[in-house]
Amino acid sequence: MSNKKLLLQTGSQTKAVHAGERPDSGTGASAPNIVMSSTFVVDETVSFSALNLDEDTPYMYSRWSNPTVTQLEDKLTALEEAEACVAFASGMAASTAVLLSFLSHGDHLVISSTNYPGTAELARKTLPRMGISVTPVDTGNPAAIESAIKKNTRMVWLETPSNPLINITDIAKAAQIAHSNHSLLAVDSTFATPIATKPLSLGADLVIHSLTKYIGGHGDAMGGAVLGNREHIAHLHNEGVIHHGGVISPFNAWLIMRGTATLPIRMRVHQENAQIIAEYLEGHDSVELVRYPGLKTHPDHDIATKQMSNFSGMLAFRVNDPHAVARKMMKKLEIFHYAVSLGHHRSLIYLMETKDLVTSSYELTGFDLDRYRRIAGSGLFRVSIGLENHEDLIKDLDQIL
Repeated sequence: MSNKKLLLQTGSQTKAVHAGERPDSGTGASAPNIVMSSTFVVDETVSFSALNLDEDTPYMYSRWSNPTVTQLEDKLTALEEAEACVAFASGMAASTAVLLSFLSHGDHLVISSTNYPGTAELARKTLPRMGISVTPVDTGNPAAIESAIKKNTRMVWLETPSNPLINITDIAKAAQIAHSNHSLLAVDSTFATPIATKPLSLGADLVIHSLTKYIGGHGDAMGGAVLGNREHIAHLHNEGVIHHGGVISPFNAWLIMRGTATLPIRMRVHQENAQIIAEYLEGHDSVELVRYPGLKTHPDHDIATKQMSNFSGMLAFRVNDPHAVARKMMKKLEIFHYAVSLGHHRSLIYLMETKDLVTSSYELTGFDLDRYRRIAGSGLFRVSIGLENHEDLIKDLDQIL
């Protein structure tokens, strides 16, 4: 039985450790090698056009394909239970590749009204310059998605849980709406990871991950990935990697692959710690609001319970004077790092200022702006709970709050 077929029958921890890896045939090395070569010697005639590549084409040039990157892609394919995967230099490179490879002039995109700011800004500021129209909606409301669909809608893009509000979208319902219009459904599942949610099994066509976050897990390597069926991923590889050039470094791929081996175990502790911290914050007199899918008070808790097997380590909370609290955090935090990014083994916290996001990233007005402010106030602390002892994390927060 082949390694790939065997791994289909194993659990996520076994897949995380073994998928995509084999002992080196020449040296017997147990750990995977890092193949940093930009070019490869071939002993057969191979077309110089990347458009003629197929699964049997030998390695020729690392922008086209690389053995270390392939190992990472195979591991992620197994974890996400996908047909194929393509890795990129960053999460934004992956998102950009999806949007520019599947959308053309005259097409229409429906996207979450609040999601990762980089993607939000690309959709609102760059795509319209290319003749691609964009409608941001509250994807947590299926009726809002349905009402935004047009005849030329080619893609629905959602992010669940969302950044930074921790909103949850029902992926299965969104897939039904998108497919009824012959549109693709793309899901940014960075906060969830393959351990918490498998969007492809719920009807999504493409799943996007920033590998810089939970999957890499250690805050020392940038990367991104997109997973889906073979046809979509082959198209994305030609456009996004070979033509757009968003290729991941083999060294970063190796670091991320090493981090992926412990992803299921890490996600278990991230969730355990986050649940305890969320409950602590919810009971604190200085905290006005806590957003965490594992709390029954979260408005989307039932949907999260239905489609997530792990609530992840991301939460957000609001206080009366967030700027004063942020200044205290910068000076006094000892365990938490006051820093952006998320999904690392260490805990991170950062104030997501409402004014900046609603004007520059989301361009919210009217009802959408009011709804955002009802949740975030003048600013929301986005918290990525790490692997430290939860007692130490609470003590660190207690001195600030």
